[in-house]
Amino acid sequence: MIQNPIRKVLSLIERHQVRALLMGGQACILYGGAEFSRDIDFAILASEENLNQLKTCLDELDAEVIAVPPFSLEYLERGHAIHFRCRTPEAAGLRVDVMTKLRGVDDFGRLWERRKSIASDDGTEFQLLSLPDLVKAKKTQRDKDWPMIRRLLEADYFAGRDQATRSRREFWLLELRTPELLVEAATAHSEIAKALGAFRPLLKFASIGDASLLTEALLSEEREEREADREYWRPLKAELEQLRRDRLKA
Repeated sequence: MIQNPIRKVLSLIERHQVRALLMGGQACILYGGAEFSRDIDFAILASEENLNQLKTCLDELDAEVIAVPPFSLEYLERGHAIHFRCRTPEAAGLRVDVMTKLRGVDDFGRLWERRKSIASDDGTEFQLLSLPDLVKAKKTQRDKDWPMIRRLLEADYFAGRDQATRSRREFWLLELRTPELLVEAATAHSEIAKALGAFRPLLKFASIGDASLLTEALLSEEREEREADREYWRPLKAELEQLRRDRLKA
């Protein structure tokens, strides 16, 4: 169920035709991987026209920037997130975060082509990152994201394992993080697992049912992604710290 403040934001995004894709906790709720989130996060198209449409939407929400960097195309294109807090009564206190670049994820045009469209019970239509793109976007250094990835994949696997396309089976084999389910999927789809072994070497452990080696390989895979995310954000965090210092001096 979509909370009323979230519904307010989504309806304005649709009304003003903002090219925005729901991601983060709210998208995880809709994919069955989370129960509650107090924020709303979007990947947006980085263009002057789209940012003007988004600004109109944010003005109606009486939203203000609550941290560095400022709201500009320049910072979005460098990979920063812009953070807003809504003050309109219908969404008071709700935080809205927008980004246009995500580590390890395709550009917005490709994300838009693969998006998932959902219509709410009141007819509001909104756009989400596809599940594969959402999973990639959640591979961060944050502790909370990895259990979420696991739940998202488990929910998708249990919902579709009896009647799945080849591409969906490939997705599970490349992304599942639950050892028991990876063993099950690799056993059920052994030819696909063998073909994907070059892209995900740990599938060899899933194929022979070695849960111990598979568990260790999954942890190693996670550590590598966390470190890659830290390296990606290192220069961006340094830039934010400089912006904070400059603000204090002003």
